[in-house]
Amino acid sequence: MMSMKPILTIPEFMPLSGEQRAWLQGYYAGMAMQAEMSVSTGSGLSSFAVDILIGTQTGNAEGLAEEMAITLGGAGAQARMHQLDDVEMDALAAMENVLVIASTYGEGEMPDNGHLFWEALESDTAPRLEATKFAVLGLGDTAYDEFCAAGKMLDKRFEQLGAQRIHARVDCDVDYEDLAAEWSSGVMEVFTPLIAEAAPAAAGAAPVPGAGAGVGAKSKWTRKNPFATELSVNRRLSGEGSKKDIRHYEVALAGEDAPTYEAGDAVNVLPVNDPALVELWLERLGQKADSALPGHDRPLADLLLRDWEIFTPSKDFLKVVALKSGDDQLTRILEQNDKEALEDYVWNKDALEVLFEFPKVTFDLNEIATLFRPLQHRAYSISSSSKLFEDSVHMTISTVQYHSQNRRHQGVASGYLAERVGAEDAVQVFMSPNKNFRVPEDSDMPIIMVGPGTGVAPFRAFLQERRALGAGGDNWLFFGDQTRAHDYIYQDELEAMHADSLLTRLDLAFSRDQAEKVYVQHRMREQGKALYDWLERGAHFYVCGDATRMAKDVDEALHDVIAEHGGTDEAGARDYVNAMKKAKRYARDVY
Repeated sequence: MMSMKPILTIPEFMPLSGEQRAWLQGYYAGMAMQAEMSVSTGSGLSSFAVDILIGTQTGNAEGLAEEMAITLGGAGAQARMHQLDDVEMDALAAMENVLVIASTYGEGEMPDNGHLFWEALESDTAPRLEATKFAVLGLGDTAYDEFCAAGKMLDKRFEQLGAQRIHARVDCDVDYEDLAAEWSSGVMEVFTPLIAEAAPAAAGAAPVPGAGAGVGAKSKWTRKNPFATELSVNRRLSGEGSKKDIRHYEVALAGEDAPTYEAGDAVNVLPVNDPALVELWLERLGQKADSALPGHDRPLADLLLRDWEIFTPSKDFLKVVALKSGDDQLTRILEQNDKEALEDYVWNKDALEVLFEFPKVTFDLNEIATLFRPLQHRAYSISSSSKLFEDSVHMTISTVQYHSQNRRHQGVASGYLAERVGAEDAVQVFMSPNKNFRVPEDSDMPIIMVGPGTGVAPFRAFLQERRALGAGGDNWLFFGDQTRAHDYIYQDELEAMHADSLLTRLDLAFSRDQAEKVYVQHRMREQGKALYDWLERGAHFYVCGDATRMAKDVDEALHDVIAEHGGTDEAGARDYVNAMKKAKRYARDVY
């Protein structure tokens, strides 16, 4: 007999009322029951099914997919959600209605859960999709050159394979909510009559109470509605001799209405700009703090302080400066889209310093608002388990700071947290679930964690989680930084965990403690046989930290270890790692 499973589970973080949640759970259970019955009777739910393919790095795409699934379910359709890498090509060929919601990672890359899918989709053996209707929603950030590249590539490839586009692709910037809602409404305009033409839905199916027909179910605490709370702990972790300022923060989550989180999630902080920098901007713009901008109901100083990204020079800002100044060098770099030259040009400069180079360039009140992008939240890996710290969430952050042009510069959010949050000030936060970065459901499974520097943050949470769960699986951590004496953060905690066997193995790599630099990937190779043995036992492999170099070096070391100790070649190691990814045993939280 078939086991009965709901087509869609209801995420705990979604702010549904008890009535809505009960209704949905019963509705989807009924869908599953009718689907099971239809195997033998041919009857059941509406025959109109929509497959939602999710390419997500931080959880935003998955959240939008869940909202879309609820909308479709309320309209009477079957909504089936899939992570991209879970979709085989033969299964894709059988899908008649496909929605793709995909974020772009880094410089135009597929998100981690979409690499295998894309590799298969762009291959010569990919199936024709003439029988498939599709639409794509892309998530990205215009601060990066390859804006929404993953969504664009998927959209183009579906078209090349013959699929019929039912709605134009929409590319969303970091303020994605409104555009996503418009895309959803447009898709439903196409699907609604098709759903009605299909077999009738299960008796009693109706729109979700209070949810409406479009995207509307959102987490209560969001970027636009953050949770205001106390920064209860701000403690320096790195030693006085360290070149870094790494701090441990704790944010209070008191009250029944407070946000919740799981180990592996991210906490987002909405920063406030440095008042000293705001003063410098007012002086350079030749404006007063209380200057009124057309179309804005708050004074200029407040907009500079809380609403705009005034530190990092955006490409649009540089284009305006180039146009007004007529500077040949900057104009040429932008026209040629020379990324390397542009990075050199703005190296160690903030937006104000770029403007200082052109003292004759001025802006009137109507132009000022066009110079800046909206001030964005900063996401940090959570370094605590809510099973141990129900009333707080912890962060482990390195303060970005350097001197240039006779000025001290600090990271917008890291400097804000480190030095500018007073005892009476409220910090604004919200959570981002990351279901792809979790401890194994099977508590007996071993885990291997690679997290140098502040990359140790989620693994502190994982170890707390495993302790709280009484997990029997072994735990292995690779940690490192510059010096043991000054950069060994959480040393007491980690060594206590090692001493009481919660942390089965602890391998350390302090790069500056010897003449030749040693990093975590070197320790992986040194312990290659044991590492491979753990993988053969089913260990889950996790990486957190710098995406530019560390994560790539660790991935290369992992492939080398598998090739050497698994007795295979480069292709065999690649197949082994891909199988780990398929089995959700290789996860990364990199930035």
